[in-house]
Parts: sequence; C-alpha cells; structure tokens
Amino acid sequence: GRDADTGGQTTYVVELARAHSAFMVAERVDLVTRRVEDSRVAADYARELEPLSPGAQIVRLPFGPRRYLRKESLWPYLELFADRVLAHLRRIRRRPDVLHSHYADAGFAGARLESLLRAPLVHTGHSLGRVKLARLLEQGLSREEIEERFDISRRIEAEETALDHAALIVASTRQEAEEQYALYENYRPERKIVIPPGTDLSRFRPPRDDDPEPPIAAEIDRFLSDPAKPLILAIARADPRKNLEALVRAFGESPRLRDVANLAIVAGTRTDLEEMKREPRRELRRLLVAIDRHDLYGHVAYPKRHSAEDVPDLYRLAARRGGLFVNPALTEPFGLTLIEAAASGLPVVATADGGPHDILEACDHGVLIDPLDVPALGRALEEALDDRERWRRWATNGPIGARRHYRWSAHVDRYLDRLETLRETSPALVVPRRPAPLTLRSRLLVSDIDGTLIGDRDALATLLERLELEGWGLGIATGRRLESALEVLEEWGVPTPDVTITAVGAEIHYGPDHVPDDLWSRHLDYRWRPEAIRDRLLEVAGDRLTVQAESEQRRHKISFDVEPGRPLHLGKLRRQLREEGLHANLILSHGAYLDALPIRCSKGQAIRWFAHRWGIELESIVVAGDSGNDRDMLTGATPAIVVGNHAEELADLAEQPEIYIAREPHAAGILEGLESRGWLAEEPAPVGGRRSG
Repeated sequence: GRDADTGGQTTYVVELARAHSAFMVAERVDLVTRRVEDSRVAADYARELEPLSPGAQIVRLPFGPRRYLRKESLWPYLELFADRVLAHLRRIRRRPDVLHSHYADAGFAGARLESLLRAPLVHTGHSLGRVKLARLLEQGLSREEIEERFDISRRIEAEETALDHAALIVASTRQEAEEQYALYENYRPERKIVIPPGTDLSRFRPPRDDDPEPPIAAEIDRFLSDPAKPLILAIARADPRKNLEALVRAFGESPRLRDVANLAIVAGTRTDLEEMKREPRRELRRLLVAIDRHDLYGHVAYPKRHSAEDVPDLYRLAARRGGLFVNPALTEPFGLTLIEAAASGLPVVATADGGPHDILEACDHGVLIDPLDVPALGRALEEALDDRERWRRWATNGPIGARRHYRWSAHVDRYLDRLETLRETSPALVVPRRPAPLTLRSRLLVSDIDGTLIGDRDALATLLERLELEGWGLGIATGRRLESALEVLEEWGVPTPDVTITAVGAEIHYGPDHVPDDLWSRHLDYRWRPEAIRDRLLEVAGDRLTVQAESEQRRHKISFDVEPGRPLHLGKLRRQLREEGLHANLILSHGAYLDALPIRCSKGQAIRWFAHRWGIELESIVVAGDSGNDRDMLTGATPAIVVGNHAEELADLAEQPEIYIAREPHAAGILEGLESRGWLAEEPAPVGGRRSG
C-alpha cells in the first residue's frame, strides 16, 4: 500500500463489492468513498464512477479538501460525507436495503445514515482503536503523543457510535469478536458474526518447475551475495505496527539465519526517501539503520518499487527457494497475506496477535510467534527452515486449506444468511405528497430561536421582510417545546414556520396546522429507555444536575439544568450510560442545560430527515445557530451561519471555512451571513422581484 490507509482492508472491500455482485447478493453495489484530485496520487482517484464488475462500482464523492488526506485528518468532514451519500441516493432514486460501513470513520457516517434511512447498518471495523491504543502504550508512547498523532479518542468514540447503531458486526476472527470488540461499551455479542474474509486466489498458486524467472527476481537478487539461499520474505507497508525493524533485528542477531538464508523486505513503493510522508519515511530510516547496524549488506533486499502483479511472483520466488513468509506485526486484524502465501505453497511465521490464529488453524502451514519477543522470532525462523520435512508438509497444506476455507462463495453464503434476518419491514421514507409550503419554496432558512433569531426586533423585521421578498421559506429548530416556541414566535412577530423542529430535534411539525411527523417519532423509539436514562444520569451526576420542570420533558427528550460552576464530562457520562446498556445522545448547551435524546435524534438529524423525506437538497437549506445544541446542524452539506453572540462551545467552528461566523448578533448576524455568502441580494429587491442595477 501507499500508506497506512491503502493496505489489505482496501483490497478486501473492493473484492467484497465484486463478490456481492458476482454472487447476485444485490442488484446494485455502490462502494462509496472520497474523491481525490491530487497530482501526488493516480488520476483514477478523481473519477466519479469506476466500474468494478457488472452491478458493482466505486462512487467517489467530493468532501473536504481536494487533496489526498490520511484518515486521521478526515474527521472534520465526515458529516459532509454522510450528506453527500444522502444526495447520491436521492440522485439515483434508490434506497439501500443494507448499509455496510468499513473502519471507524465510515462507521460514524454509516450511523448517521442509518438514523435517516432506516436501512440496517452492518459494520466491519478491520482494526480497532482500543486495541491500537493498548499496543502503542505498550511500545512506550505517551497518551498525549498518541492523541496528537492519531486522534485516538475521536476514533474510539466513532467506533462506539457505529456499534450503537449497527444491527450486525462482522468480525474476521474469533479473537477479534470475543476479545477485541469486548473492550467496547456498546458491543453486544448477539449482534456479531465471525466470517473470514473471502480472497481472490486466482493469481496465487505454488511454483512449477517450468515457471520462468519473474522480473521481480532481478530487483531482489541485486541486493544479495548468494541469491540461491532460502528467501525469508516480508510484504508490508512501512509502519511501526508492522514491526519490520524487529524482523531485521531477529535476522541480524542470528548467525545461523545470516549463514543459511536471505531476507527480503518489500515495504511499499518509493522514489525518493526524502519525498515520502513523515511516518513511512521515519520507519524506513529505522529499517535502514538496523540493516546497517547489523552489517546485513548482501543478506537483505529492500527493493524501492514493485507492482501488484509482482506480489504472486514474490510468494512463488520465496517458495521455490525453500524460504518462508513472515508477518511479525504487533497485531494483525486478519492477515490476507498469510492466505496468499498459503495458496502459493509458502510456509509462514506469523504474529500470534489477531487473525493469524484462525488462519493457521485452518491451513496448518506455519507457526505463531510473540511479536514482542525478538529472540523467539529468530529461533522460530531457524527451526522453520531447518525442519525440511515439516516445511514440505506446510507447503502442501497451505494451498488446500486456503481454497477450502477462504473462497468468496463461502464468505458470501454466510453473509447472505445473516442479511436475511435484517430485512427491513418498516414503510418507505418517501410518501406521496409533501407539504405545499415546502413545495413552493426555492430555499429555506432553518434557525434556532433563542439567541439566534430573536434578540433584536429591528434586525428580525428586516430579515423576515428580505426572506419574504426573495421567496425563502422559514424553519425553526429549537430546544423549546412546540407550544412555547409558537408563543415566543408570535410575540416577536415571526410568521408560522413551514417546518418547526422542537425539543432539540425530537419533534417535527409541518405548516400552519402543525401536522406532526409521526414516522419520525416512531423512528426515535429505537433503543430509547427514558426512565432508566434519567435515573442513571441522576445516579452518577445528581450533584450537578437538576431535572427541569415536567412541562419541559417530552416523549423523546429529558432535560436538566446544570449546576453553575460544576462542569460535566459528556464522554464520561456516555460511558456510564453504556455500562448499564443505555443509549442516548447527550447535548450540552451554554454549559447550563443538558438534554438526553434518543441516539437517532438531534436538530441536524431532524433537518436531514425532513429534507430526505420531501426531496429537498441540503444545499438549499441554510441553517443558523448560536450554541452547542445547534452544532450538528451547522456541520455537513447545509450552508451554515453562526451568529456573532454565539456560545464559546462553538468557537472551534471558526476553523471550518464553509461555516460563516458572523460579527453581528442575532438576526443581524443571520442577515450578514446571507448577504456575505451571496444567498441574499446585498440590496433588498423592490416589489415584483427586480433588483436595482
């Protein structure tokens, strides 16, 4: 892979999409990812559509900067990714039967989409943040350094969110299912299934006597004094977690290995070491220093480049020379390369942490080692090479086991069996007729009330006049209950909204008759246990929380006042709820009010629900807010305005250029944002809609 984001899991996801279409699991499979326009990567990454096979395609959607970003830099743009997927589905006029997210970031986006589409979410983690955190701490990195480099807390919380929403968790191995996922508060064993990934083994086979010398052999042999010796092969990206430096040390510290074998490390491709990204450059330098320290010149090959077509040849080259494949990773979520080596008749020495347990049990083609015990790794390599009878048995077992246990057809059969139990029976989202006022509006402003829309009567009157002149609709998204919202709007001279979102997103009403969206209300019942949630929050934070008046409590909202000067740690509160099997979206506003909502509920999700239900483009809805309970409606595809009098909890949104941070407060700030971004004319249009000039 190019980097830590383009390894085996990417291959797996592409092959999974192909397999789903090949075995007719689905009529259409869209593999949705980010579009990248960057001269440093192949032009293919900028293609919007790329066919994979009949019925399967890659769909690349733009979100965030055009340039390539590593996955740890994608977090600020994932709400927008979810919105782009929603727009894509609306464009093709299809509602998915199943959503399948891969890795933590897509799991976060998948959870948002599950909340709107009511299609079951299947999630595959591939690697898990809590496991990674433990391994990095074992390596001596500080918690602060890990947080700075990997944003690990954000990743773990995204994984918890995905597990909270997922109807099915797909694990590759028993260890992953029973030990690694068990570290998560939202893990429920009854929702998991272990399905070893299928593998396209058509390119991988044992060597034959009449095989010609492959081109990659010359790239390997030019490093070696005696190329005929058994070849110990490692194929992995330059990443500390792959533990390649330990392999060099094990080889260098063993006189026996230096005498009887060669080592080849194929660590991705590069042109100039100085032009590489920091992490792989640092790791390659560590490898080169280790090679130099042990004076392994003539014993170790480390070619600069190889192609995907070279990989099967590398396995066969090592097998023909009587060598081994070694995977010394600190942890290996699955181990695709071990299956490829098995199919190629190449015995393996592999980490005991993760998927290799199951693979070696199925294929019986090698031995497991502790990746942190360098001397033991060296001894295992020596013994695997010295016992030629066992080596031949492993070489024979590998191809048989790989084809018996890791064909795509077996994977798809198990996957399909479980999908049958997830079939959605609820009614479709789109109903025959949408509210007439929304039909007639070209654009819609959805604003919070307190601190945003109201506060300056003159500015509010001007804003309402401008919206009416230019044909805008008006929506409200507030923490107030419906009756309270309508009273204060009437007091301030605001006409009846086209859509009224109240109770921090828990209730949606349409038009002058305030017709309730009952489907949304039923949708929010998912995993909602309000009495138990209220009692648990009071149990763990009762000294800082006071339940608000009964009139402020709603079917899908529990509201508290927060004791002044007694800050709350929302992450800790979420964990304390999860410990009791409780699920809630906790929203803090102005540091003074806490709302507990269903996990599918927020102002932003309510906006996306009604927009998707009535076929309204998110880009035609401008949102405005001032506090923490507005945050998730201010991010994503909806154009957004933060008024000048906003709470400190929204200060970080100034870093997102697509969000307009107004200087003026209240309605004047909304008007400023609408004019500055060109959403309203800078001068009011005269009656009749003609602008001056």
